[in-house]
Amino acid sequence: MATLQARLEAGSNEYQTIQRDMTNAVGNRQRLDSQLQENKIVQKEFSLLDDSAKIYKLIGPVLVKQDKPEAVTNIDKRLEFIEAEIKRVEEKLKELQEKGERKKGELIKIQQMMQQEAAPKAVPENMRCLAEEDCSEYDRHIKWLK
Repeated sequence: MATLQARLEAGSNEYQTIQRDMTNAVGNRQRLDSQLQENKIVQKEFSLLDDSAKIYKLIGPVLVKQDKPEAVTNIDKRLEFIEAEIKRVEEKLKELQEKGERKKGELIKIQQMMQQEAAPKAVPENMRCLAEEDCSEYDRHIKWLK
């Protein structure tokens, strides 16, 4: 029973770690999704501008002038990068979910084993009341009916 308890505690700690990792991955996914939407808006705005429009990029506290083709290329590359990161995070989330389900199944099995060890062994009905003095009034009545 003690080894099962230790296995249950260790498995529970691992499961909590998996859950924590999933929470972090979901947060990363949300952050990336927000960045993706922002960059798509910028890309859409760039498509509305003519080629002679002046574009400025904020670098630290300074605005730096940038050519439209260069700015469009930067946004396109940024979108590709963000989409690749989203794909990577989603794969990690799927992996963590599968790992969490496996660990949850293991924990359930350990709990069932602990319950089986703790449960008293059931006595079959035909083995009850071998001696008349061991029988209660109810048991004698049941025995008489059989």
